[in-house]
Amino acid sequence: MTRRIDAYSLRLFVSVARAGSIVRGAALESIAPSALSRRLADLEHAFGTTLLVRSPRGIELTDAGRLVLARGEQIDDDLQALVREVQAEGDAVRGTVRLHANMSAVIGFLPERLRAFMAAYPQVAISLQEQDTRDVVRACLDDRADVGVGVDQPLPSGLESWPFAIDPLQVVMPAAHFLARFESLTFAQVLEHPLIGVHHGGALDSSLHERAAALHRPFAPTVWVSSFDAVCRMVEAGLGVAVIPQSAAAAYAGSPRFSRRPLAEAWAVRSLHMFALRKSPRLRAVSALIEALRG
Repeated sequence: MTRRIDAYSLRLFVSVARAGSIVRGAALESIAPSALSRRLADLEHAFGTTLLVRSPRGIELTDAGRLVLARGEQIDDDLQALVREVQAEGDAVRGTVRLHANMSAVIGFLPERLRAFMAAYPQVAISLQEQDTRDVVRACLDDRADVGVGVDQPLPSGLESWPFAIDPLQVVMPAAHFLARFESLTFAQVLEHPLIGVHHGGALDSSLHERAAALHRPFAPTVWVSSFDAVCRMVEAGLGVAVIPQSAAAAYAGSPRFSRRPLAEAWAVRSLHMFALRKSPRLRAVSALIEALRG
């Protein structure tokens, strides 16, 4: 007799497989790890085979588990697409909007705008993921994100774009640093001092590498970190100076322990844009979010 496969348990399995850990998967799905483990055990019972091997270091998929992951991802995507299509037929603005955004948008602009949006549209849920701009664009192009926010750039065909915010780059340094005596700074001046880098290989890092190369100078940070708050902690400790968006500088370097100076370069005035796959019609919730977030 064929055993019934529960779609929710399949979704949980996919989340655990992607996260590489039951604990991290449970956090992503807002479910207790013990409850998620029971769901996985029921799923394995339904398939009649082991899907993953548990260990203190995480989980490892069996051959059957890899097959279930590949098919499960497609099934989950199809179910979510069905939900969105059904929701589009109703009159109310409701449903879940998948929003992917880069770090500076998440830190500096989205919290207040999303709070206002969700107050105006209480039946709309926002599923927010933080990613580098290139990954945001790819998620929109692959229809894994309904709306994306990132640094303005040339886009592949099939995507639409709208202005979101202006977020110029600033130089962050300890309050007593030599560069603090200047009202603004050139990038050449900044390159004379030890640097703190953020998100190696990301959009900002790549841009700074290109600008340094144009000056025939290396961009060689002494320390690399993965977040803007960590950058500011390194600066506060006197390990170097950093070039980061104004939104992040305001959030993490606003105390008297820091000095912040504008980067006096035309390319340092960065624009953030929204991206979305060209669709007609759009889900009402997606269209409402785009209109609410436009700068």
